[in-house]
This record gives sequence, C-alpha cells and structure tokens, in this order.
Amino acid sequence: MSEPEVFVQADRALQRVIAQITDEQWSSKVPDWLPRGAKQADLTLRELINYHAYDDAWVPDMLSGKTMDQVGKAKFDGDLLGDDPKASFAAIVDKACQAAEQFTDLDMIVHCSFGDFPARDYFWQINQFRALRARDIAKVIGADDQLPEDLVQGIWDEVSPNAEAWRKIGVFSAEVTIHESASLQDKLLGLTGRQP
Repeated sequence: MSEPEVFVQADRALQRVIAQITDEQWSSKVPDWLPRGAKQADLTLRELINYHAYDDAWVPDMLSGKTMDQVGKAKFDGDLLGDDPKASFAAIVDKACQAAEQFTDLDMIVHCSFGDFPARDYFWQINQFRALRARDIAKVIGADDQLPEDLVQGIWDEVSPNAEAWRKIGVFSAEVTIHESASLQDKLLGLTGRQP
C-alpha cells in the first residue's frame, strides 16, 4: 500500500472508533496510560478528539504545499466539533481523505509547524498517529480495538524502520517486549511503547 492509501485506512479507522463514542463518554477524562503530549496532560475525550479534528483539518492544505502562514495559523483553532461532534469529525475526515486520495507526489515538500519534510515522511508521521490513536481510543471507550490487518501491515512497514529514531526524539516510549508468536498488531503496539 502507498502512504496515501495507508492514511485513508488509518483516518477511516479513527473515524469508525469516534463514531462509537457515547454521549456520556465525551466529557470523560482521558486515562493516564494514553500517550499524548505534555501540554495535553488533563484532557477530556472531546478535547482529545478536537485535537485530532484540528490535525486532520490541516491535511488538505499541507498536501497542497501551502505553509501555515499562507493558510493562517489560527484557521483551525477552537472547537471544530460543534453540536454534532461525530458528524463534524466525519466531514473533516472526508476532506482529508479526499486530499490524500488525489495526492501523488511523495517527494513534494510539506510545510509542517515543526519543519519541512518530504510528503512521504509527513504521511509516515500522520499515518501511525491516526492508526495507533484509533486503537487507543477504542480501548478507552470499550470498543473493539483490533485494527484491520492490512492497516496494521501498512503501519508496521512504515514504523518499523524508523521506530528507534523516533523513540530517540520522544515520539514513542520504551519498547515493550512482546512474544514472537504474538499478532502483528501486538508487535506494533510493543514497538511503539504500548501494552497490547
């Protein structure tokens, strides 16, 4: 699978999980075990999902080659979920997936807030973020946390060559030892510092 194809699978997997959040769960606190940035220490599930909506909202502009300054750094600030968070999130995912489906130049430079990267590298970052978060949120809300096998393989192929380099810059926690007979999803979780 190409990087844009993995993106679409990962983003759709995240959307499917978010569609299962119950009304009561939106205001629940995110458990401490769920990986997140230092500035996201005390979040509700809605705030966490809004961050994902924010991240996804940038995808079409990033894949068009625009800088954040050209787009307007504050364009997607604030509450993106509104009164119908599931529908709002789905609409943002649709736009991001459409942009990815039309994208072909993996060597094009994407202008992220933290630097400029070839589109291939940008996809590697955002693909694993979405796929792993789909699994994490599913676990939080008590839904099935098994990702599609082809998505797991696609993320494994992108993450495994880069895992140690990303671990050194704080993307992943220390690797968790997983039995060699475990499923590829469990191995991916261990590689990225998660307990299956």
